[in-house]
Amino acid sequence: MKTNDLREKSVEELQAILDETQLNQFRLRMAKATGQLGKTHEVQVARKTVARVKTLLTEKQGNGQ
Repeated sequence: MKTNDLREKSVEELQAILDETQLNQFRLRMAKATGQLGKTHEVQVARKTVARVKTLLTEKQGNGQ
């Protein structure tokens, strides 16, 4: 998901996306560990998406400083 699309979302929507993405990331890691994942780059994409959403949540919540 692109950052510009995520910026338009509310904090509640971002939190829901974060939960969904973290669950997907966990499933991808388990599939990779058991050798069932063919596209291993998806783990890195999921990790970067989680980081992107967390960054936007911090910005929107005003916890930067």
